[in-house]
Amino acid sequence: MTDSPIHTERRGKVLEVTLNRPPANAIDAATSRLMGEVFAGFRDDPELRVAIVTGAGEKFFCPGWDLKAAAAGEAADSDYGVGGFGGLQELPGLDKPVIAAVNGMAVGGGFELAISADLILAAEQARFALPEINVGVFADAATLKLHRLIPYHVALDMLLTGRWMAAEEAHRWGLVSEVLPADRLLARARELADLLADGPPLVFAAIKETIRMTRHLPVQEGFDMMRRKELPAVEAVNRSEDQLEGTRAFAEKRKPVWKGR
Repeated sequence: MTDSPIHTERRGKVLEVTLNRPPANAIDAATSRLMGEVFAGFRDDPELRVAIVTGAGEKFFCPGWDLKAAAAGEAADSDYGVGGFGGLQELPGLDKPVIAAVNGMAVGGGFELAISADLILAAEQARFALPEINVGVFADAATLKLHRLIPYHVALDMLLTGRWMAAEEAHRWGLVSEVLPADRLLARARELADLLADGPPLVFAAIKETIRMTRHLPVQEGFDMMRRKELPAVEAVNRSEDQLEGTRAFAEKRKPVWKGR
């Protein structure tokens, strides 16, 4: 254990990233830059397949931007590093699954960090909010993303009022995949991560790339991109040893051995 605000642990093909910055796991610019380095390292490491991001303690996942740092003069548009605020918002080329295990309050930029993950698990006591409106700050990432993830009027309700959303409501809107007792949260995240880590990495990359590159397009234009071979990760799957391995394993009634090539 070190004094770093970010603790990392490798478990086979899984990287666990824990934000540990007492008392509430707030993120200042320096912490954000470090998180960007961690997630870029995860992206670029061929031995790692899945990441889990969570917070230390039981009360806070992350309250977002460190307002004490802001009060001391840190600008809202500071250099947050390669991945944007929290290391995940704008990290290019991240085609591996990321699971957010939300152990407590996810507020402002902490909420934005959670919705940057691909799957969100939440402890029963977890709550979500975007209170930036109350301090005159623009929630940029949530404004861009949230209305794409939950109904428009629910997203605008959160953005305009700053109200709290409980874990069960988040689950009802499909924002959260599962709500679990706090003592089961990390175990379930690890179970899910191990399942994904055992899956075909090239297919996961193709899924994430396709969604990222086509979500703003009509469906037919997405098909047209594929036919023009404009999605490199999709092309990698189509030419891969893994695709042949998958069909052989099915025919031979055995578990496939994915090599990521």
